[in-house]
Amino acid sequence: MSGDFVTWNSIMSYAGAVTLTTIMTQFFKQIPGINKMNSQLLAFIIAVLLLETATVFSGGWAFETAVLSLVNGVVVALASNGTYDAISGSKQTESVKINDKA
Repeated sequence: MSGDFVTWNSIMSYAGAVTLTTIMTQFFKQIPGINKMNSQLLAFIIAVLLLETATVFSGGWAFETAVLSLVNGVVVALASNGTYDAISGSKQTESVKINDKA
């Protein structure tokens, strides 16, 4: 179907995996019990589950791809956390004021 927002192939792409991981992490962080979990760990779990599920449903699952999903899950989770921080401005740096005393 040409109007699909999300497909298994799009999840398997870097941009698709990062986008969905970001969205799902922010959604699941609001659930009681899960909201106490570290956001980076939650993003990693979601990323690995997304990548593994997409691989299974696309018919390409093997032990090698499962191991690569763990590595790719780290990359996707870190990018997802960085994307959210950039959008929300939660990691703003403080300006350093330099006083000229002449």
